[in-house]
Amino acid sequence: MHDRLSVHSISFPTADVPALLEHWGTLGAKRVSFSNGQLRDQDPATLHEALKRGGHQVETITHVLENKTLSDDETAKAAVAAGLSNTIAMAKTLGASSIYMLTGGRGSMQWEQAAEVFASTIQPCAAQAQDAGIKLAIENTTAFYAHGHIGNNLRDTITLAEIAGIGVCIDYYACWTEAGMREQFRRAMPRLVLVQASDYVLGDKLASRAVPGDGTIPWRDVLGWLLQDGYQGAFDFELFGPRIDAEGQREAVARAAQNIGAMLIELGA
Repeated sequence: MHDRLSVHSISFPTADVPALLEHWGTLGAKRVSFSNGQLRDQDPATLHEALKRGGHQVETITHVLENKTLSDDETAKAAVAAGLSNTIAMAKTLGASSIYMLTGGRGSMQWEQAAEVFASTIQPCAAQAQDAGIKLAIENTTAFYAHGHIGNNLRDTITLAEIAGIGVCIDYYACWTEAGMREQFRRAMPRLVLVQASDYVLGDKLASRAVPGDGTIPWRDVLGWLLQDGYQGAFDFELFGPRIDAEGQREAVARAAQNIGAMLIELGA
C-alpha cells in the first residue's frame, strides 16, 4: 500500500481491535486511524506495542464530543474539554499525528456565536495538543449532521478552523459538489491536516460510499490539485455503506488503495 494512504477503522465498523489489526496487517496498511470510542477500553501502552509490532503508525483519531449541542455554560464546556484532553493523552501515547473533531450542534445559536463557543471550549486543550505534537482539526460534513456539527460545508469548516486556530480535515465525499473547490483547497492548505478519500455514485443515498474510481468524483484531478498546492499529508479511507458491504470491506479497501495509489504514483507522489 502506498505510504501516503491510511485506513480508518470505520471501514470495518463491527471489528474489535484484534480484528482491525488483522485487517490492517493483511492490507499492508502502514498508516491507520481510529475513532475515540473504540479506544475507551484499550490500554494505550499495550495497544501502542501491538501497533508497532504490526508496523502501523496512527494517522488520526476521530474525536466525537460527549455533548451533541454546543453550550456556553462553563460546566458543560469544561466537560467537553476534559473529554478532548483524554483523547489527546491517548493520541500522544499511540503516537498519532492528529485528532479531528465534530463540534456539537449550534442549537438555537446563530452560526457565528456557535463558532465562538466552540473555539473557547477547546482553547484549553490547544496547548496540550501542541506540546504533544498533535494537530487538532475540524472536518466538514453535510447538513444532514447539523444536529451535531456546524462545519456543514467546506467554506464554513475552514472559517471555523481559522476562528479556533486549528487545522482542517477535508472529507471530499461531503463537499465535492461545492463551487470553487480549487480555491477552497488553496485557502485550506496552510491548515490542511488530512484528506478523506471515498467516492459517490450518482443516485445513491446518504452514507452509501463507493470505492474511489467507481463513482463520479474526479479523483485524479483532485489529487493533482492537492499535490500541486503542496499537500504533504495522508489520504484516509473511510469506506462504509451497502456498496462496501456487498463487495466485502477488506476487498473494497484493497481496491481503493490500488486505485488511489496508482494515481499518486502517476502524479509523482
